[in-house]
Amino acid sequence: MNETTQVQSLRLKVFVMVFGIAMPVLYTVGDMAALPLFTYHPGTDRLEWGWGPARKDEGPAMYWYGWIAMSTLGAAVLGGLAAALPPKLTARLPLCLLWVVPVLLIPLLVYSLKYYWRW
Repeated sequence: MNETTQVQSLRLKVFVMVFGIAMPVLYTVGDMAALPLFTYHPGTDRLEWGWGPARKDEGPAMYWYGWIAMSTLGAAVLGGLAAALPPKLTARLPLCLLWVVPVLLIPLLVYSLKYYWRW
């Protein structure tokens, strides 16, 4: 393997790691703060930028697609920025964060669903 290929491989590894860590964090923040990129109204097949309330006689508003889009774009930007950093800074990124961070965020996401647990 030549040096250029090794650098590209290391940058891809850093991008994937930062993307994998940032995606669940941004999704959780977007869910808890009600910050979707857009709102989809399936009853009228309409998209609305940002958070939009459900409208009377139009069915529910769906925010999940907006949260996924927002967290994917944000994680891609953060991954690209991290991949551009010097290898000395990114070499210390522990691989265990790829599974520890999502597992730690599960209780927050469960808590965010408390609205649906009303009796």
